[in-house]
Amino acid sequence: MDSPHGAAVKAEDFGLKGPRGWAFRGVGIDAAPGSLIAVEGPSGSGRTCLLLALTGRMKPTAGHAEVGGHRLPKKMSAVRRIAALGPVSGITDLDQALTVAEQLREGALLQRHYGAPVRAMLRPRAERRAVAEARIAAALEAAGLDLATLPKGERTSVRDLERLESVRLSVAIALLGSPGLLALDDLDLKLSDTERAEAWALLRSVAARGITVLAVCSEAPADAVVLRTCPKDPDAAPGAPEAGPAAQDAPDAPAEAEGDTKNDTENDTTNDDTKGADDALAEAGRA
Repeated sequence: MDSPHGAAVKAEDFGLKGPRGWAFRGVGIDAAPGSLIAVEGPSGSGRTCLLLALTGRMKPTAGHAEVGGHRLPKKMSAVRRIAALGPVSGITDLDQALTVAEQLREGALLQRHYGAPVRAMLRPRAERRAVAEARIAAALEAAGLDLATLPKGERTSVRDLERLESVRLSVAIALLGSPGLLALDDLDLKLSDTERAEAWALLRSVAARGITVLAVCSEAPADAVVLRTCPKDPDAAPGAPEAGPAAQDAPDAPAEAEGDTKNDTENDTTNDDTKGADDALAEAGRA
């Protein structure tokens, strides 16, 4: 696996609006190469849309961003070339019918056809095989996946992997292309506290190699650069900074009467934002 160069991630007033509302909006970030970035928020708050927009898979409709010096939305294809997707449901799902070895070989084959320079295709078959095996071994080491610990080694079926093992396998496949940015969705989904700690330790080790990491989660670790798609201040726009101590200590406002028009409007806006995220994913084909 080649030595990667992490991609800086910058955004200002970044947003994406679907036919029925905002998937996300008002996002700002300035993260250096090799950063560990966590997109935090509840399910349905536009986290996946933000991840796909920052990796060049979805076209934003407001503001701008730069990933590895490539400006979005103008340079989406350039961003896609340097940003690899780890586990993202509906896009990079592992093939449950394959063994782990078959899944890795398929990943290496796709990388060779679509990511490698043309001259690499002209090498003798034995040399190409040796290069692929070396890249797979390096990617597995970086992802912390030891095939010898699996029930049937490399012949273990993908469907028999534990959740954290699946994450490690997806990360290994993504790292085959030596990306500058690695993006993962729902990192802490169906993981115990111990497994969640292991998953974040894995991402820290990837970031330590110089690769910028962007991970969607429900709760971010303290050492991550955090993007929140659903702020703690309910009156703030998504992606806006959280309220400071002065705002938090302010007296509570009088409760609105039941059925008040203001409350109805806020509920409609919340529903539209959720629908907007769903619509944006549907329009993109989640790809």
